[in-house]
Amino acid sequence: MRPTPWIAALLLAFALPSTPLAAAEAAPRAFPGAVGPAAETPGGRGGKILRVTTLAADGPGSLKAAIDTPGPRIIVFEVGGVIDMGRQPIEIKHPYLTIAGQTAPGPGITLIRTGIDVKTHDVILRHLRVYTGVDGQPKRSGWEADAFSTVAAHNVIVDHCTFLWAIDENMSASGPRFTGKSVEEWRQGTSRNISFSNNIAAEGLADASHPKGEHSKGSLIHDNATGIVFYRNIWAHNVERAPLVKGGAQVLMINNLIYNPKHRAVHYNLMNLEWTGHDYVTGQITAIGNVLRGGNDTDDGLPFLMLGGDGDLDYYGKDNLAVDRHGQPLPEFGRYGETRAELIRAKAPLAPVEGYHILPARDVETSVLATAGARPWARDAEEIRVLFFVAEGRGAIIDDEREVSVYPAVKPPVRAPFVEAEWDLATMEPKSGRYPGQTAPMPQEHLSARDRASRGEAP
Repeated sequence: MRPTPWIAALLLAFALPSTPLAAAEAAPRAFPGAVGPAAETPGGRGGKILRVTTLAADGPGSLKAAIDTPGPRIIVFEVGGVIDMGRQPIEIKHPYLTIAGQTAPGPGITLIRTGIDVKTHDVILRHLRVYTGVDGQPKRSGWEADAFSTVAAHNVIVDHCTFLWAIDENMSASGPRFTGKSVEEWRQGTSRNISFSNNIAAEGLADASHPKGEHSKGSLIHDNATGIVFYRNIWAHNVERAPLVKGGAQVLMINNLIYNPKHRAVHYNLMNLEWTGHDYVTGQITAIGNVLRGGNDTDDGLPFLMLGGDGDLDYYGKDNLAVDRHGQPLPEFGRYGETRAELIRAKAPLAPVEGYHILPARDVETSVLATAGARPWARDAEEIRVLFFVAEGRGAIIDDEREVSVYPAVKPPVRAPFVEAEWDLATMEPKSGRYPGQTAPMPQEHLSARDRASRGEAP
């Protein structure tokens, strides 16, 4: 019997090529399917089990209180629902942390009116939703939260999360450009070894409260950040930065889907104005099996990769597919600055590609639409709306979350105890293979009461 598309895609997503036994025993992966230089981070493995028992923004039993607890720790959830942070950011400052959103009872955990900044090392974040939103703030008034960002962090995995409605980037790796006197010191002083896998980063708000004005952005990889991996993510309805790679940064992109970018998809930019007094460092991008699909907002003729600024870029590209909204081919390469910056084509990947299951580009869209985002076994209405619009070639860049929806309502929590014996505490995977709230074998369409009635379904 042929497996359903969702099951087949999930198996492909978690499949890994065999590795020598000695290498496998040397350091276990954070969880099945973890990839990139951060794949072996322990996160909070072996630390305290901290139970989130309230949806309150802070106080005893809250997610914030657990995050702020020092020492190795695994955060699990005995509540499911919406946590309203009231435009207060969440900062992760203590290392050796696993946030296991997959442990929450249905409907899972959704954070609203906030963003997450990781300012430490060895952090694993899985199966959370972060819906930032402008929250009615006036245009250019200063509320400028990322939905997620690392800030001079290292050894971080962000897996199966959904980031919507950011005022700055939806998911980024950032930090200072220059710390110390050498390139090695610069790279040690900023974000490094960060893996973004199986995430949705969509509907960055354009003309909202960011003080710079238009700021619908997908992902920013700041100058000199290294070991940055994007694997099987979806960027949708962002003006640009899918991702933007800044000067001297090193990025690996495998099997990502970029839908409806407006002015730029992938782009590289080392700006002279930001590097005054420092020698340029050549950046690196390896892009394999990615898909760019134009949408209703996409500029005509938009290239897959654009080069701006003054610095050179080493680039390896293989099996990347770029088409407009009618399926017509788009260019591979373009420029948005007339400088001496050069695209230097490499003959082999510039980053290790072992340990990834690399799909042909034609298989990427079907697979990632089935598996990306938080809790693909039980998606919420916003995720289903975004994913179905991508599949149908619909949707648009927005200025305010109210153009498409509203914040999910804060309701009394759904409660269920976390039973340690039911989980592999080393990987935080359920021993049964079935996750809390898993009610269907594949993503479900979100139907109105009228739709259900017309199909003969119970309301």
